[in-house]
Amino acid sequence: MAEAMDKVNVTYDSIFELLMREKSREELQTLSPDFFNHLVSYVAEKKKTADTKSMDAFSLEEKERAARQLQNVNQMLTELYERREKKVLNMSMIKSRTGADIVDTTPLLGEEKMLFDAIVAQLDYYRNCILHRVLNAENADTGQKEIKADTKVVRFIHPVPKFVGKELEVYGPYVEEDIAGLPAEIADVLIEKRRAEEMS
Repeated sequence: MAEAMDKVNVTYDSIFELLMREKSREELQTLSPDFFNHLVSYVAEKKKTADTKSMDAFSLEEKERAARQLQNVNQMLTELYERREKKVLNMSMIKSRTGADIVDTTPLLGEEKMLFDAIVAQLDYYRNCILHRVLNAENADTGQKEIKADTKVVRFIHPVPKFVGKELEVYGPYVEEDIAGLPAEIADVLIEKRRAEEMS
């Protein structure tokens, strides 16, 4: 289990430490649920200091120091995000391929969980469109039409039991907060019935 970061005290050193920890460990590291919000406040404060008009030598030195730190912080945060993003992608592929709840999603931040669910939904949909049709020797033209069909990503706001589409494809069951990529026609029906909402 990854170490939790219960109390957030965002500093230049703590960001560096988080990046090193994310780089050195294979599993996604657990952060405070409002970690991104704390980062926004920290970066905003650094920008404010870097943009202030210097009145004396001390404030000028502080301004230049903040500007250097801001540049380094931007680089560290970009690398931290991209390393976590790669881990989320790997977790999504494992989830889609196995279909089992063997992936520990607890370290995911709220924004990352939305990304994870959306990727899994898309992977599941196209796996069904391509691999399922090949393994079942279904008509290639039919599969191509299915792949090209418009899809929508929706978030379920009420539970929906398993149901069958017009091509006898099986969907669901879905529980509240599930995210899935569905053919636009099916998605529109669910949205109209207020069982789901489209994700922008």
